Amino acid sequence: MQFLILFAQAHPTFRICELQALAELHGIEVDLTNHQEELPFMVVQLKNCDEARKLVERSILTRAIYELYGTGSTIESLHADIQQKAHNWEPYRTCSFKFDFESYNGSRSRDQQLKLIESFGYLNLNGPIRMKNPDEVFTVLEDYEETHGRKPAEFPRQIWLGRYICDGSRHLMDDYDLKKRKYIGTTSFDAELALVSCNIALVDSGKWMYDPFAGTGSFLVAASHFGALSVGSDIDPRMLRGKGDATIEANFKQYNLYKYFVDVIGMDFTHNAFRPDLKLDAIVCDPPYGVREGLKVLGSKDPEKIKDKEPVKIDGVDAHLLRDYIFPKKPYQFNSLLDDLLQFGADRLVEKGRLCFWMPTANDDFVPNDIPLHPDLELIGNCVQEFNKWSRRLLVYRRRKYGEKGDSYSVKGRSDEEFRDKYFRGFA
Repeated sequence: MQFLILFAQAHPTFRICELQALAELHGIEVDLTNHQEELPFMVVQLKNCDEARKLVERSILTRAIYELYGTGSTIESLHADIQQKAHNWEPYRTCSFKFDFESYNGSRSRDQQLKLIESFGYLNLNGPIRMKNPDEVFTVLEDYEETHGRKPAEFPRQIWLGRYICDGSRHLMDDYDLKKRKYIGTTSFDAELALVSCNIALVDSGKWMYDPFAGTGSFLVAASHFGALSVGSDIDPRMLRGKGDATIEANFKQYNLYKYFVDVIGMDFTHNAFRPDLKLDAIVCDPPYGVREGLKVLGSKDPEKIKDKEPVKIDGVDAHLLRDYIFPKKPYQFNSLLDDLLQFGADRLVEKGRLCFWMPTANDDFVPNDIPLHPDLELIGNCVQEFNKWSRRLLVYRRRKYGEKGDSYSVKGRSDEEFRDKYFRGFA
């Protein structure tokens, strides 16, 4: 059966990676190679409507999917295609229905729409027309050629007729909007791409998801929406604790997701406190890359200076044992962070588990070798969100079978100092 996917016009380089992940999650075989980033339409072949529904119902970047009945470059060729395919219309003869329109780069007037709807009279749909909550919605989808500021094209270059199957999950962007969230910070990740990241990471009910740079818990909340057990850590425990009623726990309670919240831990993930045999299904994170301040890990810049130093006591208690103690930190290179993160994923992920993290790159001097590799992890996704002169990339890795090795090389990307310098100079 043929189906037509209607995408949102947002983050086109992420669309296929998200749908491929959802197809794998549900065991669906689908060819997505005819996707065009500049268009919101894509025709796919699926076994049945149930597969179509499963493929897109939790997609954030998909608006809807339709069972495809015909296509053409003109209304006449559309009708000819519909009649040639001899689709079984009998199930829809007496049900309530309505016609809808979805257009890209152009539109029809109300009178033109009514005239087009009337031209489908040969379908013999005899049921009542119901504009609210009909049994079926038949949609005319049209693609007009972009005219770049000139008068809009009068006629579409492609027309499809489809039966609406279901929407994607774009409504979640509003449900989890940061503006409505009880606890956020300056680095809180936006809801849309946090949810997309978790889809790509195959986060699902009953799986374990970990964010080693949890901050205010954006990825933890997104993962828990999909039913995952979420655990996070951060080198700054003050961020994890929040203040007053503004806490990560409050966010989970706000969304009625508290049963999926395992815990957050104040720790440096390079010196993690997990038991050695703990395995994770997914690691999703946005590592700090030193724009606001240089990267750091626990430790002293000069260990020799503090080796013989007496412990500081407050009211007779060693300062480092107090709840609000801030441990000393030392500088840490972004390249080293990426190496450690990939090694952590190789050690902790189950077979076929996914590591998804965001990495910044300057647009003018990015080369493929800037992307780190690891022999135990297969790079399967590189989705780009472009800004003015820099980008951030969602890199997606899959844990290979234990014992299977791939190629690797050291991280050769720019250091965090170089990126910070470029960032604040406007990449001049």
